[in-house]
Amino acid sequence: MESGNRLPLLIAKSSQKLEDAGIDQGLAEVEIILCNILNVERLQLYLDGEQLLNNDILDKFNQIVEKRVTRYPLQYILKEAWFYGRSFFVSPAVMVPTPETEILCESAMRFIRCKDIACPRILDIGVGSGVISVTLANELSDCSIVSLDISNEAIDIAKKNAEKLGGREKIEFRQSDFFSALKSDEKFDLILSNPPYISHEEYTDLPPEVLADPKVSLVAENDGLSAIESLVKDAPNFLNNDGRLMFEIGYNQAERVSKLTETDHRYKSIVQLKDLNDIDRVVILACD
Repeated sequence: MESGNRLPLLIAKSSQKLEDAGIDQGLAEVEIILCNILNVERLQLYLDGEQLLNNDILDKFNQIVEKRVTRYPLQYILKEAWFYGRSFFVSPAVMVPTPETEILCESAMRFIRCKDIACPRILDIGVGSGVISVTLANELSDCSIVSLDISNEAIDIAKKNAEKLGGREKIEFRQSDFFSALKSDEKFDLILSNPPYISHEEYTDLPPEVLADPKVSLVAENDGLSAIESLVKDAPNFLNNDGRLMFEIGYNQAERVSKLTETDHRYKSIVQLKDLNDIDRVVILACD
């Protein structure tokens, strides 16, 4: 590869290699890999990347591409996932965050600001890498967050992200299976969760990248509804008057989730928000 032409040829060849492996956004991923290795922004990659390339960089780049061709998630390879403008550390112990969860965070912040709650108390069930808790801790000027997860390894990763990105002083972490670590008199203005909602049948058809996520973070019993049923059943016990339960759902669960709540008079309203693909993705339940 001639000096001066290495970068464009490297990008073109590697992008095609990823796309041939079934990865749709080959070019975008190649740019992410190079920016990560070179520690530059995308613009600087194209302005200065040619001069920054050397044999060590090329060897590292090629190793990452070869690993990615196997459909192993790029976020796990780079140990980094971007969410709401922040770089989170991730490992196979936690689910790779998705853009849909940003809708959940934005809904939470909109509720807090519209209600003008001075110091909201927030519960995050299934903290994972900490994207919800850390985002809210940084975006809200004053709040108190309790973050729960059944996995101690996940809690350690969420703590690491809170310490790196800010907001650690606003977050209390507890190991918990759903609400089990809460005291009966604890109350929150807002309960948030991205629960497992995939059925065992659906799980077998997931793409390789998703199958690399911890199965406990993805799959629920009762055709994918058991975790959501637990949230809907127990959340009102821990919500303040006019509090909100907000959680993500699967692409085919909107009607079934509505039926879960239509005879539960502890909830006074239900709102379902669509994601960018026009799929019902976030449920908001208002508690009396």
